[in-house]
Amino acid sequence: METEMRSGAGLLGLAGLMKMAFDGEDLAPLGEALIKRAESDPLDANALMDLSTVLQLRHNQEVALDVQSQALAAKILYHLPANGETKIRLLAIMAPGDIATNAPLEFLVENSDISLHMLYVGPGLPPVPPLPEHDLLFVSIGESTRTNPILEELAPVLKSWPHPVLNRPADILKTSREAAPVHLSKVAGLVMPDAKRVHRENLSSVKDFPFIVRPVDSHGGHGLAKIDDGRQITDYLEKMLDPEFYVSPFVDYRSADGLYRKYRVALIKGRPYAVHMGISDNWMIHFANAGMTEGAEKREEEARFMRDFDEDFAKRHHEALKGLSEILGLDYVVLDCAETRDGKLLVFEADTGAVVHAMDPVDVFPYKAPQMKKVFSAFRDMLIGAMRAGT
Repeated sequence: METEMRSGAGLLGLAGLMKMAFDGEDLAPLGEALIKRAESDPLDANALMDLSTVLQLRHNQEVALDVQSQALAAKILYHLPANGETKIRLLAIMAPGDIATNAPLEFLVENSDISLHMLYVGPGLPPVPPLPEHDLLFVSIGESTRTNPILEELAPVLKSWPHPVLNRPADILKTSREAAPVHLSKVAGLVMPDAKRVHRENLSSVKDFPFIVRPVDSHGGHGLAKIDDGRQITDYLEKMLDPEFYVSPFVDYRSADGLYRKYRVALIKGRPYAVHMGISDNWMIHFANAGMTEGAEKREEEARFMRDFDEDFAKRHHEALKGLSEILGLDYVVLDCAETRDGKLLVFEADTGAVVHAMDPVDVFPYKAPQMKKVFSAFRDMLIGAMRAGT
């Protein structure tokens, strides 16, 4: 890494930095090197942007976002070059914020022939500079209370864009926790529990136990809890100081063996691709805490899920996935989902910002690398198809 730091002022980027953190590397020395680089050149926005990512990965969120603001004050356009000859020039529109704010395209284009320019837009940022030559534009900004005004402002601008636009703002707005269940309510074979926005002072009045609660705009399970009685509401509010929450009915999606199974599926131009699955005796599954690394039987089941996906899961839920894709209208979206006890597709979240990666160790998960190559190839094929179609 020291060699890379000395070799130039290029952007290291989210994918590489997150891989280091995922592998358990100590990011402190890199953070110190980035600080020295920024101190020697206060206008080195690439160093500041990478430092912001390192700080986020080290859970120093407040300082990370402050450093990101410094980077964006210096420049709002960043570049990750293709690996070798450039075949696709992709411009992504992004918004300031934490790692969950934007679709992490870096994982999808890493080590490919895709050149990625990332343009940050939003209130208080410098004027948009002359844009680089590009073949396509991808709106990476995810839906949130903070980013929705940016998406709404972008929508009319992009209607007359001279190049193909993927993931248009109006479609991204359909993925909010409140809007998505409404949009998808008529899709046959699909269940997505309603999410109601509740002010803090009104949470105690919710009596439809059990229910799920989470802070508005939270991701990654932050603040997510299952509430079974009024006492738990009191305990929850003592821990969580947020002003507003989303409340949804709890759906018991345990399989016949008593375990919960949660799936991540990428929809790329309407076609579903397996990303991962988690198996746990706890309803709140995240891949990192599902014990997949330690459980050989769980990994064997995930391998079967990926191997048989097209003829099993995707076939079983074909109509539901097709209906969801047609209603949302997104070129690329990621589903966190499960199956109800009566066999319907249970959708927890439709998100353009979920991480789709190939970071898992090959020696433990040998079946994942081929599957993720399939996902990345499908993403590239989508870009090529849009370029050829010109829309």
